Amino acid sequence: MITRETVDRYLRHLGLPHPGAPGPAALRRLHRAHVERVPYENLEIQLGRPTSIDPEESIDRILRGRGGYCYHLNGAFAALLDALGYEVTWHLAGVHTPIDPQPPGATGNHLALTVRCGSEHLLVDVALGDALYEPLPLREGTYHQAQLDLRMEPSEAVPGGWRLQHDPRGSFLGMDFALEAAGPADFAAQHEWLSTSPDSPFVRAVCVQLRTADGYRMLRGLVLIRLDPTGRQVRELGSADEWFEVLDTEFGLPLTEVGPAERADLWSRAHAAHQAWKQAQEREKADA
Repeated sequence: MITRETVDRYLRHLGLPHPGAPGPAALRRLHRAHVERVPYENLEIQLGRPTSIDPEESIDRILRGRGGYCYHLNGAFAALLDALGYEVTWHLAGVHTPIDPQPPGATGNHLALTVRCGSEHLLVDVALGDALYEPLPLREGTYHQAQLDLRMEPSEAVPGGWRLQHDPRGSFLGMDFALEAAGPADFAAQHEWLSTSPDSPFVRAVCVQLRTADGYRMLRGLVLIRLDPTGRQVRELGSADEWFEVLDTEFGLPLTEVGPAERADLWSRAHAAHQAWKQAQEREKADA
């Protein structure tokens, strides 16, 4: 279990006082603060810096002003919740996108959490980018959260499991998870592949996301996407200065610890991947 000092620092980073006794209202506040302040991001992968999924290492990175992807963010949040007295469980899960070659299932490409609050079990996930803003009950139904409609239903791919069906405007189709408890060792192989394989989407392109009270912000390569009450806006970023400014002002990632050479390399990788994506889009249009 993490120390009291670490808990206090984590809560300060989230802009929260100590939440008091565990309960649904406090859990919602913790969840909202986390998705609003801690970005889902793969910049360490793009920088070629290996990471572990040890929760304490993930917390240390968060407290230094960075984020991570699902194993980092949900692992860290689970450790915080555990230290605050919540009954939290890790689960094998799988996020499914339109281009996935495999069918939906609890493939382990995602770590999901559930928390028991009294008699209710809740899906808790601060690492689904543009999806959950608050916890969702493990109860079939459609739930409106901060501009998006999310549906919980029994999984057809995982016996006894659950499926989160994302809003059609979201970045993925859905997420299935098994109810059996899992641990860090169950995700080690997938973390290795996702963070190092040339075929991994996290290796191929920059992805940064933040959920907000009225929508979300997302950076895919050089494309900034915002959803708010006025609608969905898409903007292509045209220079390194603009790109790094967006990382700082929109996502809270000033990258002060990244030196000039690494910044140049990071921009070069992002720009090259963006150009390759644009060329692929043009070929698809020509073939249509």
